[in-house]
Amino acid sequence: MQTTMLKAKLHQARVTHAVLEYEGSCAIDGKLLDMAGIREYEQIQIYNIENGERFTTYAIRGEDGSGIISVNGAAAHKAQVGDRVIICAYAQYDDSELTDFKPALIYLLEDNAVSHSANAIPVQIA
Repeated sequence: MQTTMLKAKLHQARVTHAVLEYEGSCAIDGKLLDMAGIREYEQIQIYNIENGERFTTYAIRGEDGSGIISVNGAAAHKAQVGDRVIICAYAQYDDSELTDFKPALIYLLEDNAVSHSANAIPVQIA
């Protein structure tokens, strides 16, 4: 049996561009892709913290070190420059792969520089 798990997350990325007249996808700073282990053309989910929009697209490589997060094509209707978004990639794993499974969690500052990384989300307290 396979289970779909969170593979990687870029937490609170800031949208730097929203380009309607583009072929689609989301351009992400190449260094952030590498750090998170997200591949170019990999399906991603984007969750807009500002307006609650949730949508699916795919990642394309942006210029390394640029901090670019560009929501392109039809998805540009779902995000504006300055919006905070969570970008997630998921993968399917066999039970045997889940024994030591840890996602790549990358936390970003307002300028899309890396604040810190982790591989576990703290337990939520009531």
